[in-house]
Amino acid sequence: MTIKEDNSKDVQEVRKSRRTKTGTVISNKMNKTVVVKVEVKMQHPLYNKVVKRSKKYYAHNEEKELKEGDSVTIMECRPISKLKRWTVVSN
Repeated sequence: MTIKEDNSKDVQEVRKSRRTKTGTVISNKMNKTVVVKVEVKMQHPLYNKVVKRSKKYYAHNEEKELKEGDSVTIMECRPISKLKRWTVVSN
């Protein structure tokens, strides 16, 4: 095994450990950027009712093939701009 092969395996292990989230595209109007809405169901601590919480994430997308309403998986990455800290992994 060469150093290059060993190094690439380390990079893949690091990428596997990064956080991923699944959501829907709500905007694709920016260049190389999509806005993804992630909904999480949680139980209210006092009333024990299941409540939906949602949050918007700006994600980097090289290909301009995603449309509004598409379901995508995003992965955490280094800061790309002021708001972008996620990249689109799969759609």
